[in-house]
Amino acid sequence: MPPGPDVEELRDRWQRAVAEAENLRKRYERQTGQERRAERDRVTAAWLPVVDHLELALRHAAADPQTIVAGVEAVCRQAYAVLEQLGYRRIAATGEPFDPARHEAAQVRPEPGAPPGSILEVLRAGYDSDQGLLRPAVVAVAAKSEE
Repeated sequence: MPPGPDVEELRDRWQRAVAEAENLRKRYERQTGQERRAERDRVTAAWLPVVDHLELALRHAAADPQTIVAGVEAVCRQAYAVLEQLGYRRIAATGEPFDPARHEAAQVRPEPGAPPGSILEVLRAGYDSDQGLLRPAVVAVAAKSEE
């Protein structure tokens, strides 16, 4: 039977394996840091036009109020588009059935003619993505009729 590796060779192999694992860990940390910074920059770049338009609206605050409202509505649509571009869908449909997995009921109120448990008003929109719910929509829900 041939002699196996001696203690010094085993120690050398072990130390090399430990050093290689440490180098891999450091490389992974560097790469994830670079990816995180690149993603943050991408998201920030997507939002910069929205900020630019809000600043422009503020510079023209003394203008005709209808013009200001139209400008703010346009910026709001632009913000929705950025969220959509980033993969987030708006949850804000009145008339649909209340779903506790996507909605948070802030109010329950009687509404003649509305189906019980249907959403009457969206008080704060929610957002979801392919990865799941980011924030539930806060809604007012039609109460069950008291007949």
